[in-house]
Amino acid sequence: MNSTQRRILLIGATGQVGWELQRTLAPLGEVFAPGRERLDLAQLDSIRPCLAETQPALIVNAAAYTAVDKAEEEPEQALAINGKAPGVLAETARQQGAAFIHYSTDYVFDGKKAAPYRESDTPRPLNVYGQTKLTGEQAIVAVGGAYLILRTSWVYGLRGHNFLLTMQRLAREREVLRVVDDQWGAPTWSRLIAEGTAQIIAQSWGHRQNYIPLQTGIYHLSCGEKTTWHGFAQTILTRLAQGAGSVAKLKAISAADYPTAARRPAFSCLDNTLARDTFGIQLPSWRTALELALS
Repeated sequence: MNSTQRRILLIGATGQVGWELQRTLAPLGEVFAPGRERLDLAQLDSIRPCLAETQPALIVNAAAYTAVDKAEEEPEQALAINGKAPGVLAETARQQGAAFIHYSTDYVFDGKKAAPYRESDTPRPLNVYGQTKLTGEQAIVAVGGAYLILRTSWVYGLRGHNFLLTMQRLAREREVLRVVDDQWGAPTWSRLIAEGTAQIIAQSWGHRQNYIPLQTGIYHLSCGEKTTWHGFAQTILTRLAQGAGSVAKLKAISAADYPTAARRPAFSCLDNTLARDTFGIQLPSWRTALELALS
């Protein structure tokens, strides 16, 4: 079976991870990436017809409602996209004999643990975004079938809206940037998430027509080591100053000094041991990843 005869349905192809997935999935099969006019996860009725027409062997859902603060104002919209749609996708995938890969977040945890979170730790989200992502996870698990849920953290890329691009822009516009220094996590480059996903698919798919995961379940896939938003910003600005000269100065503040609509976990690092032991995949440290992205 030629790999181009395997159809992969990629949802959310214009997002940070989805954009990178278009490239990394291409060698593995025929990638079909419908626009929102064809498949809109906020409109649940659009899901089944699109999947029936596409008949994919594998569905990769990189679409999500990711506006963490805005979700507090639009809980129903966030729930439709993050919570209900994944369940419909999983159910339809199982009915059609397709496998399903879905992405989730470190924000399903409350941040009260002192060590990186394992897949076996109990989720306790602090905000609507985290709760809706957890609802989506639970819906997929309830359906069963051939699925993988990949949790990641602090995603950034070279396009779209993310912390890296925001810091690069504000560093030229302002004299001082006030950035939170008491929330810990692991920034993760979207390209590495896409490459890790492709590696998992490649080793699991082999020469078979249908994709069957080596081990269904939830796995953590984020960069290694930890930092704060301030530490992340400091590294970005230091690198920027090497080429742009003068940039804004950084001031460390507490989360209490920067109130937001949605509460964030104080510590949301993920333990990636299970993905390493199961698939042989381990993303580099966040510093190494950032240097690769900026290069």
